[in-house]
Amino acid sequence: ATTMRRLALEQTAKDVTFIPEWGRNRMRGMLESLRDLPIVGDVRGAGFFQAIELVKDRDTKQSFSDAESETLLRGFLSGELYRRGLICRADDRGDPVIQLSPPLIAGEEQFAEIEQILRSVLTEAGERMHVGGA
Repeated sequence: ATTMRRLALEQTAKDVTFIPEWGRNRMRGMLESLRDLPIVGDVRGAGFFQAIELVKDRDTKQSFSDAESETLLRGFLSGELYRRGLICRADDRGDPVIQLSPPLIAGEEQFAEIEQILRSVLTEAGERMHVGGA
């Protein structure tokens, strides 16, 4: 029983750490494409675990105040992203970020949908927060 349990754990570990190269590249490319939005300060992460840092001023990397972060993340982004079908985490322990971790089975169709949702919601968020002269 112990051997079978160990083998099952080893297989699970292999499955979780296996991310096709095209998937890593597609995920990173999708996030990099959002850098043209004034509210996106940085994108970073590894594999399918990525984060989008949100900023008030991209040139200076000025972050949002606590009250602005509350309005941005909890007052708009969390609910709107979920309403449009994207389950992710908006957090401000430090700088405000959106944390993404799509399923390992995500393909082109899912990445295109994630990109479309993020682009439209982040554009609207930037306008609401008057980022980049909006």
